[in-house]
Amino acid sequence: MAYGASSRELYRRASVYLDKILKDAKPGDLPVQQPMTFELVLNLKTAEALGLTIPPRILFQADMVIR
Repeated sequence: MAYGASSRELYRRASVYLDKILKDAKPGDLPVQQPMTFELVLNLKTAEALGLTIPPRILFQADMVIR
């Protein structure tokens, strides 16, 4: 199980920063931004190997389930 910032969103933000830096913006002048999108990923194959049971409520809320 992993809960964290969305990788896609982080890459998008990085590309925006890179674009600004390549257009002569100073990196120190760019604002620090917090991630706004988070995702929950469950690996059922590993959970089963460990003998864990994931409640259906958690399965329903997951953004991605690896079977």
